[in-house]
Amino acid sequence: MSSMGARKAVVRAGQVVLDEPLDLPDGTVVSIDIDPYAHLENSDELDDEERARLHAALKRSWAQIQQGKLGRPVEEIVKDL
Repeated sequence: MSSMGARKAVVRAGQVVLDEPLDLPDGTVVSIDIDPYAHLENSDELDDEERARLHAALKRSWAQIQQGKLGRPVEEIVKDL
């Protein structure tokens, strides 16, 4: 059997439901690879606009850290502990 590629699905009432139909004959045996971390995707309850703002803020912060404008050296933090 040739690979048809990965598909996304959701479990509803104990049944795996694909997000798009497959053109396979009834009785075709398929393998399901469970991603134990899939439930974490978008678990922050942010909408697309909020998530875009968050990612932009993180990107700005990372740039400031790389430029030495933000953050503290780890040695300084450990010393304070």
